[in-house]
Amino acid sequence: MATFLYRLGRFSFRKRHVVALFWVALLALAGAGAAGAPAAGNSSFSIPGTEAQKAFDLLDERFPGASADGATARVVFKAPDGQKMTDPGNKSAVQDTVDELSGGAEVTQVTDPYQGGGVSQDGTVAYASVTYEVPGMELEESSREALKAAAEDARDSGLTVEIGGDALQAVPETGSAEIIGIGVAAVVLVITLGSLLAAGLPLLTAIVGVGIGVATITALASTLDLGSTTSILASMIGLAVGIDYALFVVSRYRAELAEGREREEAAGRAVGTAGSAVVFAGLTVVIALVGLSVVNIPMLTKMGIAAAGTVAVAVLIALTLIPAVLGYAGRRVRPAGEKSKLLGGGRAKDKADKPNMGTRWASFVVRRPLAVLLLGVVGLGAAAVPAGSLELGLPDDGSQPTSTTQRRAYDLLSEGFGPGFNGPLVVVVDAQGSDDPQAVFQQAGDEIKALDNVVNVAPAAPNKAGDTATIAVIPDAKPSSAATEDLVHDIRAAGADIKDGTGAEVLVTGATAMNIDVSQKLNDALVPYLVLVVGLAFLLLIVVFRSILVPLKAALGFLLSVLAALGAVVAVYQWGWLSGLMGVEETGPIMSMMPIFMVGVVFGLAMDYEVFLVTRIREAHVHGEKPAQAVVTGFRYSARVVTAAAVIMIAVFSGFIGSSDSMVKMIGFGLAIAVLFDAFVVRMAIVPAVLALLGAKAWWLPKWMDRALPNVDVEGESLAAPAGAAGKDDEDKELVRA
Repeated sequence: MATFLYRLGRFSFRKRHVVALFWVALLALAGAGAAGAPAAGNSSFSIPGTEAQKAFDLLDERFPGASADGATARVVFKAPDGQKMTDPGNKSAVQDTVDELSGGAEVTQVTDPYQGGGVSQDGTVAYASVTYEVPGMELEESSREALKAAAEDARDSGLTVEIGGDALQAVPETGSAEIIGIGVAAVVLVITLGSLLAAGLPLLTAIVGVGIGVATITALASTLDLGSTTSILASMIGLAVGIDYALFVVSRYRAELAEGREREEAAGRAVGTAGSAVVFAGLTVVIALVGLSVVNIPMLTKMGIAAAGTVAVAVLIALTLIPAVLGYAGRRVRPAGEKSKLLGGGRAKDKADKPNMGTRWASFVVRRPLAVLLLGVVGLGAAAVPAGSLELGLPDDGSQPTSTTQRRAYDLLSEGFGPGFNGPLVVVVDAQGSDDPQAVFQQAGDEIKALDNVVNVAPAAPNKAGDTATIAVIPDAKPSSAATEDLVHDIRAAGADIKDGTGAEVLVTGATAMNIDVSQKLNDALVPYLVLVVGLAFLLLIVVFRSILVPLKAALGFLLSVLAALGAVVAVYQWGWLSGLMGVEETGPIMSMMPIFMVGVVFGLAMDYEVFLVTRIREAHVHGEKPAQAVVTGFRYSARVVTAAAVIMIAVFSGFIGSSDSMVKMIGFGLAIAVLFDAFVVRMAIVPAVLALLGAKAWWLPKWMDRALPNVDVEGESLAAPAGAAGKDDEDKELVRA
């Protein structure tokens, strides 16, 4: 592989016009497709194989035209102090609002609070439900404006009016913090590479890669039903790995220049060595992201595949576009150790051979490996403790900032009708095979009323055929509570008894039931997913490192860092620690997808640092150094770059904490803290400590396996004297002058 990549690097350097034109054309093509494509909607959320999804599908079949997936809005009214919503003036204002909303172009139904039981018992709060014929993200802006205008007209009469539901749902915004993250990355690159131009190359190429990835996702969003957050997550991951991969290739290129090689030869060797590590690091990320498909939740599968595609583009750009732009830069990209004049270059060095920080740190670790190992493991273990209290759920209006009208509507409904009113359960009774469907509907309603934690059970509402009915059930606890989850299980248990006696099927659905089912499905899929992803990556790392213990150490270190990161997420978003600093206005359950998504992404990113760091250590060991000295040598050449890469990734991920979407905000924080733990505790402390303790045994591999495994040559041994390189000196000089 090293030889192939070496040739690819030299080709890209030499034919830089062709390579650059190819990537620019690809970016333009993707951009044109995105510009002409419909806007990304809210991806249809389905969880195949669950009862909630089965009931939802049955509703679509038995209640045609009901717009089960249409947007909804709850316009919530509160009377002024000392008044009731039943007072004539307030009632008239509400009636005017209902009439105004009923005339909307995309509105299918508006319920009158005074005819549909939408007034609280104390008479202070009322609500009108609005149903639209299209999903929230597909609503015309005029429909949203009409909804807001109707609420504003009602406010003019003296009422407090707020709007809940998904009709006002908008594409999440990431905020200015994302720009700050890129700015931090730029500063780190300048410090690491010692040149404004060299620092700009990874940023430029990463932006090109993310541009291609996000534009392609946007172009295909409508066709493939990709959600609005898919492109945000793809850009988050693609930007981070794109900068990192480019940084490793540029750093190796400068190191090759420092050894006196001509520029085309240095580009070839950089791609042949660092590029090999990029390929395998990228493969681990892709495996982890594509592996999310085993969960069998279409939205999660699409998010994983889209992000994996962006990572694949980042790898290809690092292998081809980076050497091409290095060719354009020429002598303006200086050898390692030299800085540009703007940054203090040209000054005499006080101590040319002074050990760098990486050398000093590695020397300290190999002298005290056991102490460093114990401190790292105990520290991460302590950080992981909150993960034992992990509670899972999906975000709703109750997790919105208190400044939003959706959150204020949620609070008003809880105040007037009880906390369970925001998470109603929909019970679907399929009595198609029953002799007396009406009796079955009555029996189901009576048995549900007898259960604990039930506030209200609405009369059964049958379809036109009379063989299927829906029963709305209001719990007495909030949607994310354990009591509501117990109620769902109790209704399903009662439904099983009804089926045994009558043959009718009783199913529970609704947003709350969906949340419970998806949490259970994700929990059930976590272990198989870990086995698949970690197993495949373990085999891949055996091939890369030709060792059993090094990949095993990598996998165990990952588990430590991901558990510690989950603990930090629980502490901030569930317990409320540092919530003000992180912009968390409402604590609550952790998003159901968070653990498995973090496992996938963090595993891939953790293996990035493992590959980049340990390949340098193995390279020194293969060249004859003793194990302890190989660790020091590896850190001498790679610690600075790995540290810079980690800081860049943390900065990029932290930028997404400023997003308006609670899911994106939580994922940004989780990934940032996970990279912090993995890069600086696991890879920089635990890894060298373990390698120092194991010594030569770290590189042990059974002889039969050594013979069976392919030699991928990540260390670039085959490049010791590449064929034909010597005859190109004159051509190299001409290319450099050009």
